[in-house]
Amino acid sequence: MSAVVVVGAGIVGASVAYHLTRRGVPVTLLEQGPAPATGVTGDSFAWVSGARGDWPGGALDLREYVLADHRRLEAELPQVAVRRTGSLTWGGETAETSRPGPGRFRVGRSDITALEPRLRHPPEQAVHVPGDIGVDATALTRALVAAAVAQGASVLYDTAVTGLQMSGERVGGVLTPTGPHPAATVVLAAGTSVPALCEPLPVELPITASPACLARIAAPPGLVRTIVARPDFEVREVRDGELLMVPRVADPAAPLKPAVQEALRHMRAAFRGSEQCRLLGYRAARRPMPAHGPLIGYATRDRSAYVAVMHSAISLAPTVGRLVADELVTGELAPELRRCRPRVI
Repeated sequence: MSAVVVVGAGIVGASVAYHLTRRGVPVTLLEQGPAPATGVTGDSFAWVSGARGDWPGGALDLREYVLADHRRLEAELPQVAVRRTGSLTWGGETAETSRPGPGRFRVGRSDITALEPRLRHPPEQAVHVPGDIGVDATALTRALVAAAVAQGASVLYDTAVTGLQMSGERVGGVLTPTGPHPAATVVLAAGTSVPALCEPLPVELPITASPACLARIAAPPGLVRTIVARPDFEVREVRDGELLMVPRVADPAAPLKPAVQEALRHMRAAFRGSEQCRLLGYRAARRPMPAHGPLIGYATRDRSAYVAVMHSAISLAPTVGRLVADELVTGELAPELRRCRPRVI
């Protein structure tokens, strides 16, 4: 019997499994896909910042740890490298969430040109966050899983969890098409699938799905040097010669290809030397959006089931994995997560 079964090998589940195995806890990690990060994690823009963006509910209490925990993982997992590029934001609603403040600076055209020398028409002003980083979310998730396996975790791919194994009101494990997997504690980190799995439990999980689109673009190395956020697209270099781009999609129900092609035209117009850029592919994802911020904590009074669902999962996963492991190992509730708790009825 595994001490803990973790459902979902996206970045949250991978981080929880990794941090638990570092504490000597036997873990079985179950993933419905063929590999780690095949769900929404692999479709993330993975812009990590402790100084910008919206931090609803308990996410605000975790913000101060985000960059430090990413640096810690970078040191613990040498095969993972982050891009410490900083970010530039201007125009539209995006700028409203990145006003000057701690760690955020208003810069003029000359500074913008120094940071992004290939911009054809740099704006008069932008907000620069020098501490922002870009993460290869897929590579980080795979590294977390590999390290967990090296520390004794078992991982089963192509294994969909169809329900919870109940013993009265207690969760005794999970059910899969190939049989049950008993556990002392089940950690549900499967994003938008968590509410359905928790239907037998007396817990409220107000989670909706938010559509998102991510495009991958082949480009000359160094074409984009920072994380650039404009009203019509966001773009950054994820590795030499490959960009990630988030197009602005006005109607989620409309076909994505025209929006992606329009954003690519805007990007080519924005950067000198972008004529060689070509679209490698794009995908739509359904991100979990808890209504009031992250939902992290026990979903039963007997502590047999635990949920970890959040937006901005790439930013929060290293911190959340560490804190969840602390709670499960010590039995003591982490004060940093006090505003993240799901309501157990």
